[in-house]
Amino acid sequence: MAGGPVIWISSFGIFSAPTGILIFNFACVRYSPRVPDATRTGEKVIRGIPVSAGVCRGRLVVMTDAAASIPRHEIPALATQSEIDRLEQALMATRQQVLGVQAKVESAMGAKDASIFDAHLLVLEDPTLLDEVMKLISEKRLNAEAAFSDVADHYMKSLAAVDDDYLRERATDMRDVTSRVLANLAGRASEHELPKLREPCIIVAHDLPPSKTAQLDKKMVLGFVTDVGGKTSHTAILARSLQIPAVVGLKNASRTLESGQYALLDGYNGIIILNPTDQTLFEYGQIVRKQVDLAAKLQDVRDKPAVTFDGASITLSANVEGADDIELVKDSGAEGVGLFRTEYLFINRAVSPTEEEQFQEYRKVAEALNPQPVIIRTLDLGGDKFASHVDVPKEMNPFLGWRAIRYCLQEPAVFRAQLRAILRASAFGNVKIMYPMISGLQELTEANAMLDACKEELRREGVAFNDAMDVGVMIEIPSAVLIADALAKRVKFFSIGTNDLIQYSLAVDRLNERIAHLYDPAHPAILRLIQLTVEAAHRHGIWCGVCGEMASDPVFVPLLLGLGVDELSAAGALVPPVKFLVRRLKMAEAKELAAFALNSENGAEVLKRAQQLARDIAPSLFENQ
Repeated sequence: MAGGPVIWISSFGIFSAPTGILIFNFACVRYSPRVPDATRTGEKVIRGIPVSAGVCRGRLVVMTDAAASIPRHEIPALATQSEIDRLEQALMATRQQVLGVQAKVESAMGAKDASIFDAHLLVLEDPTLLDEVMKLISEKRLNAEAAFSDVADHYMKSLAAVDDDYLRERATDMRDVTSRVLANLAGRASEHELPKLREPCIIVAHDLPPSKTAQLDKKMVLGFVTDVGGKTSHTAILARSLQIPAVVGLKNASRTLESGQYALLDGYNGIIILNPTDQTLFEYGQIVRKQVDLAAKLQDVRDKPAVTFDGASITLSANVEGADDIELVKDSGAEGVGLFRTEYLFINRAVSPTEEEQFQEYRKVAEALNPQPVIIRTLDLGGDKFASHVDVPKEMNPFLGWRAIRYCLQEPAVFRAQLRAILRASAFGNVKIMYPMISGLQELTEANAMLDACKEELRREGVAFNDAMDVGVMIEIPSAVLIADALAKRVKFFSIGTNDLIQYSLAVDRLNERIAHLYDPAHPAILRLIQLTVEAAHRHGIWCGVCGEMASDPVFVPLLLGLGVDELSAAGALVPPVKFLVRRLKMAEAKELAAFALNSENGAEVLKRAQQLARDIAPSLFENQ
C-alpha cells in the first residue's frame, strides 16, 4: 500500500490502564500513525516487529537473564539410576507447573489460548527426546542437567534452522520447557516466575516465554518488548489475547535499555520511543480519541445486515478454528461460518483426534449457530501447516506437494473419520462441507465417493445425518478455475481461497520475504481468475464466496463485490469494519471499479483506484494514513 507502513488492528475492545493511560485494540481497520522523527531532541526510536496492537507509556523494567550456568560432570556408574530418578521427578514437577499455568489461562482466557501449552506438555512426553537424554545419562554417565540441556539444545537448533516461521517459533516453546526442567533439577523453580512489580510498567526482556506471558498481570504490565520472537510465536498470540501491546525482535533492547527509563510503546508500528516529546504524546492522544469514536461506529453496525447503500444484500461470514471461536462469531455480527479450519484440531497433538472428538467439536459450532450455516473445510494439512504426529516426508516444494485433499485421499482412515464426524454433526445444524485444493474433477469424484460410502455406513448404523448436506469446493488452483464449469455441475457452491490462488498463479511463495512484493492481489491475472470463477458458478445456479485475506481487506471488498462475489468470509474480529464499509458502498460504484480493473493492465493502478474508493466511502477506516 502507498503512503507508508500499513498495519492491521485487531481484537475489539478498549483497556484503561491504572495510570489513566489508554491501551487500545480495535477490530480490523487500516491505521498508520505518523512514526515519530527520531531526530527530535531527547527522543529515541527503536524499531522491532509489531505482534500485539495498542499503545501504552510508562517506566521500563528490564528483566535480566538470571539463569544459572548448567553444571556438567561425570557421574559414578552406580549413580545413573538415581540421576534418572532425579530427572523424572523434575519432569513430573515441570508437568504439574505447566498444567497449573494452563488451568489459569483456561480460566482467564478460555480453552483455545490454554491449548497453546499442549505443545509444552508434548515436549515433556516426547519418547525420542527422553530416550536420548536417558541414553546420555546411562551410557555417557552425564549428569541430568547437562544431558537434558544437550539434547534439548540440539532440538532447538534444528527447529530454529528450519525455513518455516511456525517451526522456528516452536523452538521458543522448547526453550521455555527446558528452562523449567533445568530450574527444577537445580531446585530453583521460583526463578522461572516473573518478579513482583510494584507499579505499572513496560517489561523489557531478552525473551518472554509463553508460560511467563500467560501470567502477566494487566494491572501492572502495560506492555512488553523482547529481543527475539516473531508474529507466529505463542508469546505473541497470548499477548493479543491479553490485549497487551507488544513488540518483539528488537535484538539487543534488554542490553541497551535501562530500568526506570520513560517510554511510549507503539504495538501497531512495532516501535518503542524513549523520552517521547510532548508533541509525540499529543499526537498519540489524538489517535486514541479517533479510534474510540471508530469503535463506537463499528459496534453500531454489528447487528445490522450487510446490505449496500443501494440495497444489494451480501452474505458476510466468519472464519473459525474451533468451538472456542463461537462467541467471537456471534459478537462480530457475522452470518455463520464461511470457513471452519479443521486442521487446527490436528496440530500440536500426539495422535489424530478421533471421530467422536471431531464430532463433538463440529456439533458445538453447528448447534450454537443454528440456523446460520457452518461450512466445514476438510483437513488442509501440508504447506505451512502440519500435524506433529504425522510423518510427512521432506519435500522440495511443500506447497506443491502432499497436502489438503491429496493427503486425505491417500489416508482414507483419517479422511473417513472426519467425513463421518461432519455428517453426524449435520444433524444438529446447517452444516456444509468443502474440499480444499481441488485441482481436477477426479479428486472431487473420489472425495464424493468416500462421502457417499460414509453416508451408507451411517444409514446401516442408524445414525442421523443430513443426507442433503451441501458440498462445495475451494477454488485456489488455476486449473480449478479453468474447469470451473465442470466442477459447478457437481457442487452447491464455490469458495475462492485467494491466498493460495495468488500464490499458485503468480508463482510467489507468500512466506518468502524476498519476493513478497510480487504477491499482488490486484494483479490483472488474479482479477480475471476471480471473474471466471464467479461467472461459471452463476451459469450453473450456485453461489461463489471468498474466504481468503482479500475478503478481510476493506480496500478489496468493493472490487470483489463488483466482480459478482456473493459471500465474504473474514476472521471474526475483521467482520465489523468490512460490514461498516459494505453498508456505505453503492453496488454501482463496485461494478464501476470492477469494470475499470478488468480493463486495466497494471495492478498498481487498480490498487490505487480501489484505495481511493474505500477511503471516499469510509474515511474513518483509513484516517492517519
